[in-house]
This record gives sequence, structure tokens and C-alpha cells, in this order.
Amino acid sequence: MKLEILKELNAERVARRPAIVITDTANGEQRLVKASDIAADPMRAELAKQLRMGKSGNVEVGGKKLFLNVYAPTAKLVIIGAVHISQALAPMARALDYDVTVVDPRTAFASPERFPDVPLIAEWPDVALPPLNVDHYTAFVAVTHDPKIDDPALLHAFARDCFYIGALGSRKTHAKRVERLRAQGASEADIARIHAPIGLDIGAVSPSEIAVSIMAEITAQLRLPPKEKEQAA
Repeated sequence: MKLEILKELNAERVARRPAIVITDTANGEQRLVKASDIAADPMRAELAKQLRMGKSGNVEVGGKKLFLNVYAPTAKLVIIGAVHISQALAPMARALDYDVTVVDPRTAFASPERFPDVPLIAEWPDVALPPLNVDHYTAFVAVTHDPKIDDPALLHAFARDCFYIGALGSRKTHAKRVERLRAQGASEADIARIHAPIGLDIGAVSPSEIAVSIMAEITAQLRLPPKEKEQAA
């Protein structure tokens, strides 16, 4: 890899921005495509598909055999609320290679005994969230049922452009949440991004089943093309 390409690639990786190195397998020629440039690239369909999958692979375009080396940040999952659902969701997400953090100022809930081997922050969102560097490659789940904890956390997720934002609660609960968030300056576009009721509608009842529905919805948001995301919602 040429030094110029390597430097650009490393800069994108440090900033947690995806990038793809395209190599012509016949002659070894390479070029770097940043995520921000994919939409304008002649190979945008192939690049977007490979990036959604998060995997490198061979493609053939215009009679050329190319290798697409995908560099995507490790996805994060921030769970607001150390509740029963979170106890099932955290290990499930870790098994899918997410970096998981649980935030809950209630120390009776956020204990190592309840969340072995999962990073816990027993602080209020305004203290806990800024150091986590929440970004576009972060899924954000609010499940405390406590507006004092969930609402400021959701406002933080809006500002950081998380790829998935979900909040636990019935439609009635969510309607009240929407009014509170509007009063705190949330836009209609922000509010429309919240998946609530949270998770895919699979008839989930137990905490473990709800965790499955949440993780399935997060996966759909990360991996599916836009039209298929709408069908899965």
C-alpha cells in the first residue's frame, strides 16, 4: 500500500470513519474511498453493499476483478439503564462484537454482580456520556423508564448522530416522552429517529425476548439497505 493511501486510511480510522481500499488484482493498483465519497463514486452500489456487510471481498466491475478491503469502526452499544432487559442485551451484543457500555446512576442496579465483564458507569448521563465518544457507529438504547435519566441521554444521542436510537415504553409512554423532548429543544427529525416501542414486533414478552427484538432491530438498521429497513420496521 502506498504511503499516501496508508496515511489517509489511518486518519479515517482514528476518526472512526469507514473507508474502503480498492485493489485491482490484475495490476495491484489501489485507491482509497472514504465513506463520505461513496455516494459520488462510480462503484457506489458495490461499495455501499460491502460497507453495510462490514466485510472485505472480491467483486467484478467492468470486466475488472477487484478486492474491496473494508475498514469499518467497531460498532458500539450504549445502554442507558442497568435493568433486566439490559442483563440479557449486553452479553448478546458482545457476542456480536459490539463494544458495550451500561450507564445508570442507580448503583443498586449498576453493579458488577449483575453485569459481569461489562463496563459500567454509575453516573448521570451528563457526566457519563461525553467521555464515551458516542458517534454514528453507536447504537443507543434507553430503557430506564425514568425521564430524568432517559431524556438527557436521548438528547445526547440526537446530537451525536447515532445510527440507532431506541427507547423502551408503550405508545402512550412515548407520546409523553415526545412532548418532553420537544420542550427541551428536540426537532421533529430527531424525534422521528427514535425506535419506540423499541425492538422488532415479534411478540416479545420476557426480558430476554425483548433483548432479542432490540438486537434484531439494531442489526437491521446497521446492515439493511434503506428500503429494506423500512420494511423491517
